[in-house]
Amino acid sequence: MTKQEKNEVIELLKGKFSQYNNFYITDTESLTVEQVSKLRRVCFSKQVEMKVAKNTLIKKALEAIDGEKYAGVYDSLHKVTALMFSENPKDPAVILSGFRKEGNTDKPVLKAAFINGDVFVGDNQLKALTQIKTKNELIGEIIGLLQSPIQRVLGALENKDNAKKEEAPAEAPVVEAAPVAEAPAAEAPAAEAAPEAPAADATDAPAEA
Repeated sequence: MTKQEKNEVIELLKGKFSQYNNFYITDTESLTVEQVSKLRRVCFSKQVEMKVAKNTLIKKALEAIDGEKYAGVYDSLHKVTALMFSENPKDPAVILSGFRKEGNTDKPVLKAAFINGDVFVGDNQLKALTQIKTKNELIGEIIGLLQSPIQRVLGALENKDNAKKEEAPAEAPVVEAAPVAEAPAAEAPAAEAAPEAPAADATDAPAEA
């Protein structure tokens, strides 16, 4: 590899390390070409980028970005190294675990993982890394915890309302009184005219003394 080619690889790696906050350092030395190709396909399907590079070039790329920040992974740069870059911190761990289980093998070996600034060293960290909570999962759990008290209160209120409805006596139907028919007013009999007194006859008047 020429010096120019090495510089190109270093620049490529610098771009990947700057782009991703999570990357895994694995040992693929004991894998066959077919197995490596299969691992690449699985990574591609899970949106995980896999890059194989020389350890010296990987270290130079990391040192060029921030030598102190990545100091914890330098001791893991030995033998054949395949890097796995991912937005999701646990996806590479899930891929490695599934690949090993399917092939009934303990390869590839996890040498180290850099997760959001934290370094996990050793293959014995693989199981723990498969159980890391992603940002979205943590947010979902927090929302669930915040909603739980509200849901309990609403549930209690609903149960209380239902209990009140069950305990309330049924109201008797209101029977409307039938309208009373008014009797026609009795007409008073017309008063008969009193008989007129007979007019005094002048002949009947007493004679004057």
